[in-house]
Amino acid sequence: MTDYLVPAKAASAEFTEKRSTFIGQVWPVDSEEQARARIEETKRKYHDARHNCWCYLVKDGPVRYSDDGEPQGTAGQPMLAVFQKEGITDVCCVVTRYFGGVLLGAGGLVRAYTQAAKDALDAAGAARVRRWVVLAVDCPYSFLERVKNECSALGGVVEGVEYAAAVTVRALLPEERAEAFSNRMTELSAGAFSAVELGEALRAIPISG
Repeated sequence: MTDYLVPAKAASAEFTEKRSTFIGQVWPVDSEEQARARIEETKRKYHDARHNCWCYLVKDGPVRYSDDGEPQGTAGQPMLAVFQKEGITDVCCVVTRYFGGVLLGAGGLVRAYTQAAKDALDAAGAARVRRWVVLAVDCPYSFLERVKNECSALGGVVEGVEYAAAVTVRALLPEERAEAFSNRMTELSAGAFSAVELGEALRAIPISG
């Protein structure tokens, strides 16, 4: 079953360590070309920075990193380790450093680049990519919250709600829970309404925590 983690969105974070400013940025990407484009874009934007260190991991594809002039092993690899530890793929990260005149030493650099990547990832959040069954439920307004709760209880996500004479709830359910959700809708309404399966979709859904 397809199930893996990616950044939920693009995000950045910044901090200063001994007068050096570190700007960490994270993007979800789905190809090496997309990752390279983000790196080049950042290098142009921060062309006056001392270093633009980067890494990227593409699912079933390449894993690359660069120290961009920092001592070997003090930037790109520690950044990469952040995403590997968290199980995040399809990600590109660039950490820009504006040198403040104070040397940090190898250990200090590793800590700073690790923190920059982790802070940016925390700002982006994680999303779980998996195959979902898409179902639609047409129900009276009075049942809306109960339908939402049943969806959530079965590990599903409400993708959208349309309001008209009745309410149409578009729900995403894990493959193994779709039938249980359909049965629950029929029970809940005593057969007055049901869940209609619309097909399957691969979606990245943000996860909490």
